[in-house]
Amino acid sequence: MSEKRPKSKYKIDRRLGCNLWGRPKSPFNKREYGPGQHGMRRKKPTDYGTQLFAKQKLKGYYGNIGEKRFRRYYDEASRRKGDTSANLIELLERRLDAVVYRMKFVPTVFAARQFVNHCHVLVNGKRVNIPSYSVSDGDIIEVREKSRQMPLVLQAIDSSERDVPEYLDVDHKAMKGKFVRAPSFDEVPYPTHMEPHLVIEFYSR
Repeated sequence: MSEKRPKSKYKIDRRLGCNLWGRPKSPFNKREYGPGQHGMRRKKPTDYGTQLFAKQKLKGYYGNIGEKRFRRYYDEASRRKGDTSANLIELLERRLDAVVYRMKFVPTVFAARQFVNHCHVLVNGKRVNIPSYSVSDGDIIEVREKSRQMPLVLQAIDSSERDVPEYLDVDHKAMKGKFVRAPSFDEVPYPTHMEPHLVIEFYSR
C-alpha cells in the first residue's frame, strides 16, 4: 500500500510554517518560511487570523479533517462537561486513525486513515473501516493478521521517530494495543505548539 498525498502533507507544513508532525523529511526543516517568494507575508495577524491559524494547524495535524466534521467535534466538545478545549483534544485522540498512528502501526496520520479504510484494523476483534470511529477506554486495537507483514507496518514499528504515549498500552510483537484512557492535553505528544483554546474562541465568536 503506497502512502497517499505526501506532497499535500508537506504543503500543509509550508503553509502553516511549521514541521507539523515532526518528520525528518519535512521541507520546513530546510527552509523556515512559508510558500511564495521567501514567505514574505509578515503582517501582525488579527485575533481572527491567529484563531484561524490554530484551527488549521489542529485540523491539519489529524490528517486535514473536513470542516463539517471538525465543527461537529467542536459542538460535541462544548456540549460535554468540563473544559471545552480539553474535550476537543480528547475527541480527536479517540479517532481510530489517530490511535493507529499513535500506536506506531503506520508512519503518518494520512497512512493511518488509508490503513483503516482498507480494513487492516480490528477493534475488539471486529473489522472497523471508519477512520473517525471513536475508540472507548479499554478497547483493543490490532492489525489484522493478513496485514502484519506489510512493509509500511514493519517500518513504522521499527522507527525511532516517535514514542507511544502513556495513555496507550501497545505490544508491537503481537501488533495489538489497548486504549487505556483519555489523555490530558499535556500528555498528547504534539511536535509543534498547539492552542486548542484559540480553536474554541474561533468557533464561539
